[in-house]
Amino acid sequence: MNTEQHILSMTRDFDAPRELVFKAFTDPDQLAAWFGPVGVDSPRDRIVVDPRVGGAWQLVMTWDEDGVTKESPIDAVITAYDPPALLVATQKAEPDDGVILLLEMRLEFEDLGGRTRLHITQGPFDSEEWVEMTREGWGTSFTKLDGILVQE
Repeated sequence: MNTEQHILSMTRDFDAPRELVFKAFTDPDQLAAWFGPVGVDSPRDRIVVDPRVGGAWQLVMTWDEDGVTKESPIDAVITAYDPPALLVATQKAEPDDGVILLLEMRLEFEDLGGRTRLHITQGPFDSEEWVEMTREGWGTSFTKLDGILVQE
């Protein structure tokens, strides 16, 4: 059994106030517009956010692969909620090997005086490969989020 823990840690700055960036993670309409790597959609009708401790943070990412629609559900429970500074959720994940993982997603929103620094910690993943795939997914998602925040 692999006992090594693989944790994603990354930071991203946004040219938008902290309240707007935080709202992008809790407003289902906004999540639908940006969440998921390039080529992946998060349909609005499959997003549920109940912004409170114990509330749901759920969505389904969809994409086309060889003419077949694939899905990746995210089913998380909010464990800490302090708007607009902190959102923490615990998620069950099932990588291809069938092992069920409990992942914590910790989002810390730092006010930079009209700009926002987002610190993400997520894991533990079962491999460094999953950490890097997740880092890439967040990165391309944030490129889409930048476009949404400019419109605000």
